[in-house]
Amino acid sequence: MAKNTVKTADVRMKTDKELETRLGELRKEQFNLRFQKATGQLANTARALHVRKEIAKITTVVGERARASFTPSKKK
Repeated sequence: MAKNTVKTADVRMKTDKELETRLGELRKEQFNLRFQKATGQLANTARALHVRKEIAKITTVVGERARASFTPSKKK
């Protein structure tokens, strides 16, 4: 059984712009999958789970990068 999910290490190697583009593509695909499910046309139900997990991985990495670049100001 082959997994269709992407590895987290592969996500970390991509640039912010690539992640932003991929995230947009996945959100569109997720919308289309939800629409297909609602109309009864969804053949591969497992794909929705894979898409959701990939979105979660990308948003996690983006959040980690945002927190790493944030430097709180010191109070005097």
